[in-house]
Amino acid sequence: MDKVNRTMREKGMNETPITLTPDRLAQTVTSLLLVLFSSSPLAQPLDTHGDDLWNCGPLVDRFSLTLTSGQRTEVLGPFYYYEAQPEQTTWAVPPLFSSSRNPGLETREYDFLYPLLTYDRFGDQYRWQLIQLLSFAGGPTQTETNRDRFTVFPFYFQQRSSDPGENYTALFPIYGNLKHRLMRDEIHFVLFPAYSRTKKRDVVTHNYLYPVFHRRSGDGLTGWQVWPLVGHEVKRETTRTNDFGETEKVGGHERWMALWPIFSEQRLGSGTTNPVWHQALLPAYYLSRSPARDQTTVLWPFFSRIEDREKKYVEWQAPWPIVAVARGEGKTATRVWPLFSRSQSEVISSETYLWPLYRHKRVQADPLDRERTRILYFLFSDVNEKNTETGRSREWQALWPFYFHRQEADGSRRLQVLALLEPILANNENIERNYSPLWALWRSEHRPETGRSSQSLLWNLYRRETSPEEKKWSALFGLFQYRSGTQGKRVRLFFLPFSGPRKTAEGAPPAGAPARSEN
Repeated sequence: MDKVNRTMREKGMNETPITLTPDRLAQTVTSLLLVLFSSSPLAQPLDTHGDDLWNCGPLVDRFSLTLTSGQRTEVLGPFYYYEAQPEQTTWAVPPLFSSSRNPGLETREYDFLYPLLTYDRFGDQYRWQLIQLLSFAGGPTQTETNRDRFTVFPFYFQQRSSDPGENYTALFPIYGNLKHRLMRDEIHFVLFPAYSRTKKRDVVTHNYLYPVFHRRSGDGLTGWQVWPLVGHEVKRETTRTNDFGETEKVGGHERWMALWPIFSEQRLGSGTTNPVWHQALLPAYYLSRSPARDQTTVLWPFFSRIEDREKKYVEWQAPWPIVAVARGEGKTATRVWPLFSRSQSEVISSETYLWPLYRHKRVQADPLDRERTRILYFLFSDVNEKNTETGRSREWQALWPFYFHRQEADGSRRLQVLALLEPILANNENIERNYSPLWALWRSEHRPETGRSSQSLLWNLYRRETSPEEKKWSALFGLFQYRSGTQGKRVRLFFLPFSGPRKTAEGAPPAGAPARSEN
């Protein structure tokens, strides 16, 4: 490509280097496919009014989007499509590859046999990922002008940064250092599990023959462990400065462990308004005492009494999880698992019958009011989310694997017949982009705001579109087409046009047309 650009510049043909971006490639491929099909004998008789030339589904079909503004081109049924919206372009060869780009949000996504290989970019931040095993990631942060990561999980970890203090390399289990990985601020290991050192906030833990021996230290904290024989940790009361610049108290604690998990004792939150004491000699008993809540369990975990003074209820479990009864202002529950269960609290209510046959759950926490009904987990699911302040609601309903229906807050609706993954992975854009076109035998969309609707059967073998301005349908590779609107009616049978007189905006024949007889 560089040689071609250089030759063209020498001849004065071009001063701008040629770049082939994924979006330009998609546009080029789309144009070539449209030209190819328009050159075929089937497409030759079509006229060029509007976009009628491309209604030959499922061979090739170009149509306006229903739920948003823009256009979509589909070629060879579900195996290629290009979709252009005002703020986003998407093209795909399902299920092999898809590309999505939003210049306004500076986002870009590539999927190769999703989720096998994916690429995501947001601004200058990027990430390549091969499942969860191999990944490249990088970009600037608030404190670094550049950061690049390379991971072959769980064996090799590498980071290179504009800040030398953030560089690290780790070859597991031989030797290495990591920073801000695996839920720790710092990790250092040598011949793991022989030795490792981790840091999380102010707490530093030295492990020897992990998890057998460890020493722990921090702000007011010391601890040690010989697992599973015995261990002890104590932390005195301290203070810290919160995000608002205010000084707040941090409670202390003390923990003992012997013959884990048989015996343990903990005193948490010392120096606070709600100190908690736990003691367990398993499976004989488990005890918990605090000003807010008490729990007594005998033959753990089967028989328990819980008194929650903060939430104002008392609960008995005998035996857990089969039988549970709770009574009080904060919670009312009755459960005989798996026959039935009813529970009611200030925010959440739920019902279950013949688990997992039927389950209903409702969350009411203004402004959210969310209900979900499920039968046999994902076999049937109905979700309704309502904003109590605006009165708007969102809903999706699915009967696996037969259909998936979704309604947005603006009233827009979409129905898909045959949905193999959508009921299980609802609202997953990658599934909709890479796999839904393959098995969506029927698609129906409606947008009340614009009055537009569309229906498609067998990848546009039959397609119907309606709007306030016109009605349009096509079937059998475009052999039958009909369109009516402000331009009059047009019919094509086997690609031969049969057009009626065109109308003006007022519905009268255009100037020069023969007047109709009054007789």
